[in-house]
Amino acid sequence: MAPLTDDDRHDLSEPTAPPGTSGPPEPHRPPDSARYTACADRNETPLERYDRNFGELLQELRVLQTGVQILFAFLLTLAFTPRFVSLDPTQRAFYVGTLLLAVLATLLLTAPAAVHRVLFRRRAKGLIVEVSARLTAAGMAVLALALAGAVLLVVDVVLGRGAGVLAGSVTLVTCGGLWALLPHVVGRLNGHIKPPARDSSS
Repeated sequence: MAPLTDDDRHDLSEPTAPPGTSGPPEPHRPPDSARYTACADRNETPLERYDRNFGELLQELRVLQTGVQILFAFLLTLAFTPRFVSLDPTQRAFYVGTLLLAVLATLLLTAPAAVHRVLFRRRAKGLIVEVSARLTAAGMAVLALALAGAVLLVVDVVLGRGAGVLAGSVTLVTCGGLWALLPHVVGRLNGHIKPPARDSSS
């Protein structure tokens, strides 16, 4: 007989429910929630769905982290260029604020790894997916601000304050449109996202 692995020991140590009864609900699983029921279209269990969702989320994080790394590297090297000493106080404030936003975006987009490491093998995959998704959304919002700040700073130095503010605003609106508005519009047009139901009593 092959020796037991750590996963086998973990499965054997978990309490099982008597035949004909349902097991204890997971602590993170809301009762009677359709989000946590088995997916008939994919023929997968809720745990299999958690694994798939977390894998897809990791792929998204890889794309986002590449952009954050490029932006962060640009901001770090900018302070050591000869032109940096000629920035006025407002431009330096823009730089520091943008740098801190890039740091915060990096922390938010890497936090799912820490959440997974702490809650790994604690029967909390659904909680890991939920928290990681929220952290990713927050990281994207902060990244949009950091991108707008970087564009504002560069255009301000090259063309002036008014052009910088305009370019930064356009960048922020474009990020919001592509990352937030566009997915919802496409989802509603194709029937994947339903509009909120209206209260008939009102």
